[in-house]
Amino acid sequence: VQLQASGGGLVQAGGSLRLSCAASGTISGINKIEWYRQAPGKQRELIADITRGGNTYYSDSVKGRFTIYRDNAGYTVYLQMNSLKPEDTAVYSCAADLLYYTDGVPVAERTWGQGTQVTVSS
Repeated sequence: VQLQASGGGLVQAGGSLRLSCAASGTISGINKIEWYRQAPGKQRELIADITRGGNTYYSDSVKGRFTIYRDNAGYTVYLQMNSLKPEDTAVYSCAADLLYYTDGVPVAERTWGQGTQVTVSS
């Protein structure tokens, strides 16, 4: 089981990007998918998450500008980022507890997608 993050790039301030985080493998479910970012010299920051039921969380730094949503199957999550600012420049990563069965035993495996670079120029 794995997560694949994509969609980063270089954009001017005020622009938009959409990141994707896709889960693959023999998965029985995902309770919550989280987006983090880490800027150079700063700690990793949780910026948004979405639960299986569709409840969302946003950090104050992105609230009102970013939107997290998931596809109908629930295995791909998107982060729509609008009104980007230079301070949004960071490596963005997704994470989730992927649920599956091994020999009939349920397992929740904490999984991280690879980071994707977002650079916002002023």
